[in-house]
Amino acid sequence: MITDREFIKNTMPARGSYANKYSVGTLLCICGSYSMAGAAILSAKAALRMGAGLVRVAVPESIYPIVSAAVPEAVFLVLPDGKDGTIDARYAKEIISAANKCDAVLMGCGSKLCEDTKSLVLSLLYHAEVPLILDADGINALSKHINVLKDRVYSTVLTPHTGEMSRLTGLSTEGILGDRENVAQTFADDYGVTLVLKGKDTLIASPGEELIQNPTGNAGMAVAGSGDVLAGMIASLVAQGAPLRDASATGAYLHGLAGDIGAEELSEYSLLPTDITDRIPKAIMECLK
Repeated sequence: MITDREFIKNTMPARGSYANKYSVGTLLCICGSYSMAGAAILSAKAALRMGAGLVRVAVPESIYPIVSAAVPEAVFLVLPDGKDGTIDARYAKEIISAANKCDAVLMGCGSKLCEDTKSLVLSLLYHAEVPLILDADGINALSKHINVLKDRVYSTVLTPHTGEMSRLTGLSTEGILGDRENVAQTFADDYGVTLVLKGKDTLIASPGEELIQNPTGNAGMAVAGSGDVLAGMIASLVAQGAPLRDASATGAYLHGLAGDIGAEELSEYSLLPTDITDRIPKAIMECLK
């Protein structure tokens, strides 16, 4: 199945006349670390642009001034830094408490692959009682504990690029690129997750469901931070109540379409992740005509 604008029109979450910030989705983003504040900014802004009513960002205190100044629309859970500049895993109890008051959780954008990150990811997989979206080092932290996914009761989305998929599966990048559809679907079926395998013609696989291929996007989006925007978009839709497969396919399509709009205006060479985020509204409007 290939996503199209009619699919997007039918899967975008409804927004009633009496909506409030709590009724249209609360999202917790556990993103960013010392030296990677930008990832927290990009994912949170994208989530807000996609319509989440309340985005709470959990950040280490070292980057709080940077992120809060860039995303004044968000609210913050500020926690002490661990030794590697991520949130100290000793505060996992506070993270889980915040997670279970939200409709969805995003973890991993701009997190460093360190013991604190690994510990927080495992805590979320075991104790977060809401859908969990794992990106970047949130995925890498899982790669040595992959069978934990089989024990998780609540829904999970993984958004790996080919390198991260290689670490998850032990397959070579060449082997994955040569058999992307089968690799994605097999992983989703085996581990009970929704998998967004990023790249040209991004694939969305869910257990027992037809594989979805995304047709939008361009080479100008091959820039650091683009994946943070996509993760924020998908997580926002999940928080708004969209089924994981629909949220992932819709997020991927609109992400690519926003990138296509940006590339047409700015060229593929000059496209930045912030340009993609800024064009999310236009991408949505084009699909809802």
